[in-house]
Amino acid sequence: MRLGSFVLAAQFPGQGHGEALHRAVRSVEVAEEAGLDSAWLAEHHFVPYGTCPSAITLAALLLGRTRRIRVGTAVSVLPTAHPVALGEQAALLHLTSGGRFSLGVGRGGPWVDLEVFGAGIEAYEKGFPESLDLLLRWLSGAPRVAGSGGRFSFRDVAVVPRPQEALTSPPGSPGPFPDLPAPPERSAPSAGPEVVVACTSPSSVRLAAARGLPMLLGMHVGDEEKAEMVALWGRHARAAGRTPDEVARAAHVSAGVVQIADRRVEAAETLTKAMPGWLRYGLDAHVTVDGRVRAMRDPLGYTELLCGIHPVGTPQVCVDRLSATSERTGITRFALLVEGSGDLATTEDNVRRLGAEVLPQLT
Repeated sequence: MRLGSFVLAAQFPGQGHGEALHRAVRSVEVAEEAGLDSAWLAEHHFVPYGTCPSAITLAALLLGRTRRIRVGTAVSVLPTAHPVALGEQAALLHLTSGGRFSLGVGRGGPWVDLEVFGAGIEAYEKGFPESLDLLLRWLSGAPRVAGSGGRFSFRDVAVVPRPQEALTSPPGSPGPFPDLPAPPERSAPSAGPEVVVACTSPSSVRLAAARGLPMLLGMHVGDEEKAEMVALWGRHARAAGRTPDEVARAAHVSAGVVQIADRRVEAAETLTKAMPGWLRYGLDAHVTVDGRVRAMRDPLGYTELLCGIHPVGTPQVCVDRLSATSERTGITRFALLVEGSGDLATTEDNVRRLGAEVLPQLT
């Protein structure tokens, strides 16, 4: 089982942007020290829910500050990005990090971001498949790619850098990046960067499955719904011609929340005291691009839901909760929100305990 952190760079009430971003960076540095497998970085615009507007930029910084941990985006929002530009950045990070970068992509929401960046509501409602397919062509290893779709139309151009053109070394000699450890088996540079798709609906599950891409499943749903989405992914993947081995090896990622304390009630209290204020402050700032009405979850009720379905409690409670999720869903990769307290020292302690007291019981 592989445990990673999920980093929102959340701005809690009374905090500044710099404080939120500093806590985000430190949480990843500590995650590497604690032996965690990965760190997944969220992306938001114009809202204090998350103060990182470019997950891939923050990933570049953190790949430079770390030596072992995998860093991924969760997610880079495709409708407001050009897929070729995102593909170039992903290839660059994949090659220069020794294969430690994962590109998570998603559709985002009907937010004012679409207006600001000129994408428009159609890019959100209909354009995601075209953007995803162009991105995958760019990362496929082809020497040249052209845009032939409705939104992206351009002559064929050279793919530079090609993610498959990693440096190689003779047997017994130092690798191309001698100061870095060998990358995980799944992500050898010659294979290109891993691409993961955030899935929140049957249509997005079908989209990911048809392309053989693993899913990132949100922290707002529990084990039963995640198990159903994994099963649905398997059915669609087989229908699309994916082999049984490909289906079995799909490395889906489950997002959640973690808070560790000596008593379960103490862990839950840490989150219920801090998270509702942040959720109310952050989620209420979202503005839709077309004035559509949206309902916001009750912040306290949502926090209590998260405490009930995710590893919140003593180390043993967290081990049992993660084991149960893995057994029910088949998922063995986790991206766990570690900053729910809103406090830097508490976040660092939470990450260290996750690595020292939970991880050893799951590996």
